[in-house]
Amino acid sequence: MFADVVFVNGQVITVDSDNRILEAVAVKRNRIEAVGTNEEIKRWIGERTKVIDLQGRSLLPGFIDSHLHLIGYGRTRLSINCKDASIQSNVDLIGKLQRKAVSTPAGGWIVAAGYNERAMLEGRYLTRHVLDDEVSTEHPILIMRTCGHIMIANSKALELAGVNDQSVDPEGGVFGRDESRRLNGLLVEAAMDQVKHAMNPTEEDLARAAEIASRDFVSLGITTIHDAGGFEPVNVRILHQSVRSGRLKVRVYAMVVHEPNFNRMRQTCLSTGFGDERFRIGPAKIFIDGASSVPTLATRQPYETNPEDSGILYYTQENMNDALIAAHRDGYQITAHAQGDRAIEMLLNTFEEALRQYPRDNHRHRIEHAGLAMPDLIERMAKLGIVTVPNPNFFTEFGDIYIKHFGARSDYFYPIGSCLKAGIVVAGASDSPVSNCNPLIGIHGAVNRLTPSGAVVGEEQKISVMEAIRLYTWNGAYASFEEDRKGSIEVGKLADLVVLNDRILDVTIDRIDQLRVEMTMIDGEIVYQLGKSPDADDELEETVNFIM
Repeated sequence: MFADVVFVNGQVITVDSDNRILEAVAVKRNRIEAVGTNEEIKRWIGERTKVIDLQGRSLLPGFIDSHLHLIGYGRTRLSINCKDASIQSNVDLIGKLQRKAVSTPAGGWIVAAGYNERAMLEGRYLTRHVLDDEVSTEHPILIMRTCGHIMIANSKALELAGVNDQSVDPEGGVFGRDESRRLNGLLVEAAMDQVKHAMNPTEEDLARAAEIASRDFVSLGITTIHDAGGFEPVNVRILHQSVRSGRLKVRVYAMVVHEPNFNRMRQTCLSTGFGDERFRIGPAKIFIDGASSVPTLATRQPYETNPEDSGILYYTQENMNDALIAAHRDGYQITAHAQGDRAIEMLLNTFEEALRQYPRDNHRHRIEHAGLAMPDLIERMAKLGIVTVPNPNFFTEFGDIYIKHFGARSDYFYPIGSCLKAGIVVAGASDSPVSNCNPLIGIHGAVNRLTPSGAVVGEEQKISVMEAIRLYTWNGAYASFEEDRKGSIEVGKLADLVVLNDRILDVTIDRIDQLRVEMTMIDGEIVYQLGKSPDADDELEETVNFIM
């Protein structure tokens, strides 16, 4: 029996238990049939076998991004991209918004994403009054900060959301106000919710966004994503339908976000693991605190820059226990967005209580981000068997912010080195669209931990290139209970593979982020080849500018 596809003459990084580096791989249908030397794999080549000569380049397991927002990313791609090089100031952004308003029917939403006031020449936020005066009062306008935890809305958007000067700050959120106590359009954390609901995208809008995201992801070698949720319960249904219809090429492990949603899911008797090799239900997830880059994350000690500020919490310990312990009892893997050490500590308390009440082996409960994870928390994580899901790509964009606001504590932002030494399984993630979704940038970040200014955040937390590759392959599979079927190049596993344009183990570590994906295979099918884009959309040819 011959193979359908054979890769030869490569640096085959198996990510197996011995981290073997081999030369060749044979694929039959959607499975890996053989792995070995060129000579050993030669017997799998028949007349109809497609032979791909890697010419020494790296072949890796398909990358797994263990925390991103697929539909949110796709909708961001359809928005004005504030990270584009042409936008250096608020004035530049205003110009883009004005041009968009001219081409958008009155009442249509105008959205900009990836905004960072610190990166603008003015160094300050836009306000609703500026948006009203200089762009439009006939269009609802929304500017999403890059962290995803703050937005700016104009008066029309606030009106549609039912928010006005008399609105009271919601639990876990703040409405920004000017000196006269009138709303200035700034919406922080939970204060964003009403405006998000007012946007009310159609299901076709969401499916289109998912399709765009999938296309970008496979071009970066991402073959599986752990979707961290968005747009309420419809998010899970749209993802499932898009996978079934073929609009989504990537495999999906879908988190069920917010307590009311996974309570409804529990009533159907479905929980973590339900599904197939293309789509599975993932963990039950809540948000505990804010973002690392604003910052609004909840810390045990105040920020270095403000002794009166230690972040925002969405839950009390009691409410968190009520939400997650019930999900644990009913078979869910449970997790939460927890960036600050105070939030992480609370989540560990919940895990301990859940396991005390309802003991379970191999639960693999997770901490999404696990940002400021101090040594005492790492020790508790290791004892509990927790999987952490940090964002090493954040160093390349937000690292200087960590140093500014947290001083010496910044060395323990995403402390991957300490976690690995403690025996914790660490799964790499981008949190896209918050930051760049290219896994090679994540690997680069984990190895170098360099900030935009060139500083190193936590020298002792650096890890090897092989360890970093494992974050985005086998460890990601482990985080979804799927390491027996993907995450490494071994016989019998799914044929999800990535070819790079060079040898990742041999390039200097400062060049890892310059590597590119040349080919992506999912389920034995080549779904992406550099320079060949049969599904390209002329309206969305800015992909490289957006994701690189």
